[in-house]
Amino acid sequence: MATQRPQRAVKRRLTHLSGRGEARMVDVSEKAATERIAIAEGHVRMKPSTLALVRKGNAKKGDVLGAARLAGIMAAKRTHELIPLCHPLALSKVTVDLEPDRTGIAIRATVKVTGPTGVEMEALTAVSVACLTVYDMVKAVERGIRIENVRLIEKRGGKSGVYRAR
Repeated sequence: MATQRPQRAVKRRLTHLSGRGEARMVDVSEKAATERIAIAEGHVRMKPSTLALVRKGNAKKGDVLGAARLAGIMAAKRTHELIPLCHPLALSKVTVDLEPDRTGIAIRATVKVTGPTGVEMEALTAVSVACLTVYDMVKAVERGIRIENVRLIEKRGGKSGVYRAR
């Protein structure tokens, strides 16, 4: 169940657009530095035979799960270079967990910072790049792999409080 701030009679607007509709970086200089955490997830669906190669560590390119974990962590740290208007952040923690399941690999990233802006984009970037790395490492065996359900599942901290996906 989502926990969100009560709805007020305030008109919401896109914060990355100026009054004239031009893209801009949000000024966070007046915001309090608080602990902020974001958790994102995604799934890489593949055939059982491909998954077996990953589980056994027999993929031609090597340790799929280890490479994807490292790629996700590195991507979180470089989000500001990939997504326009994201602030560069001194992240204090990034974890990327990969769990094989019946249909593929479930991926979850947790990102933490103490600062004036949230880390949702960093968590989503970590998951997305980890998923893409899994695909890259096993595409020679199966091209029909699907990356699915990449989404933010939780965020904490900052003025908007706690969000949990339903």
